[in-house]
Amino acid sequence: MNLKNLFIAAIAIVTMSFISAGSLTRAERKYAIDLMQQTRQDLLKKISGLTEEQLNFKADTSSWSVAECVEHLAISESNLFGLTEMALKEPADPSKRSEVKMSDEAFVKLIADRSTKRKTNEALQPAGKFGSFEGVVQEFKSKRDNHIKYIQTTSDDLRNHYYDFPFGKADAYQTVLLIAAHTTRHTEQIEEIMKHPDFPKKGK
Repeated sequence: MNLKNLFIAAIAIVTMSFISAGSLTRAERKYAIDLMQQTRQDLLKKISGLTEEQLNFKADTSSWSVAECVEHLAISESNLFGLTEMALKEPADPSKRSEVKMSDEAFVKLIADRSTKRKTNEALQPAGKFGSFEGVVQEFKSKRDNHIKYIQTTSDDLRNHYYDFPFGKADAYQTVLLIAAHTTRHTEQIEEIMKHPDFPKKGK
């Protein structure tokens, strides 16, 4: 190998090392993709075959229906990914890694946990913006597919950019996991609605 080719090869190795240093590991990428796909599947399976009456049933006037829960998730897919985008706008700072106190698994568990109820931001409130329930489901599926593709292909340094939540600092990778965990949270809410004694039975 001549000197010129040796120099080019050295530059290529350094560049590839630089790119991979901030990229997700194979295990991290798989964990996020699996979580995104599984929570998508769980939600769609739960709402499959529900009648219009079932979709719109409310336990009381202050509660959401199944349809409203799904619309909230469709809206949230884009809005929550905005947290990742906000985190990535700030300079990467490996020195702040020690400020991220929760493991990925603990973070997902915290977000999914329904034992603590939280008031939804007004921007995420269901308001019939997609025209029909079919439109809501299509919006959710389309956005989720985009986010899965992002995780499959991104080389963004998701571990060294951060977002400050009221409960502590998370990295940008965890803000992506939040989207999936948030789906689990509301899929469980849908299960609670469907277990209500007055929830309509099929064929009635």
